[in-house]
Amino acid sequence: QVQVMESGGGLVQPGGSLRLSCAASERIGSIDVMGWYRQAPGKERELVATITGGSSTNYAESVKGRFTISREIAKNRVYLQMSSLKPEDTAVYYCKISYRLVGMDYWGKGTLVTVSS
Repeated sequence: QVQVMESGGGLVQPGGSLRLSCAASERIGSIDVMGWYRQAPGKERELVATITGGSSTNYAESVKGRFTISREIAKNRVYLQMSSLKPEDTAVYYCKISYRLVGMDYWGKGTLVTVSS
C-alpha cells in the first residue's frame, strides 16, 4: 500500500503565502501524475492543480497566477506554493498520486489550510 502524506498546512492571513508538501512512500515515475485537490466545508472536493511527468501543469481558474505546483522526482515529492491567499482558499488540501502503469490512485489524508485575519 502506497502511503501519501501532506504537510505544510496552517493558519495564514489573507494575502499571505504557504507551501504544501506531499511525499509518497513509493517511487513516482516519469509517467505518473500528481495533483492537489481541496475540499472546503460543505463543498465537494475540487481540483487545484496537477503536474505530469513531463512537467506539464494544469490549474483551476480560481488559483491561476497565485499557486504553483512543482515536483521533485528524486525525493518522490510534489509541492504546492500558494501566494496571495484568500479566505475562500480555506479548505483541506489533499494530494493524489496516480500511478499509471498499475492504474491506481492514492490519496493522502489532507492538510488544513485556513486563511483568516
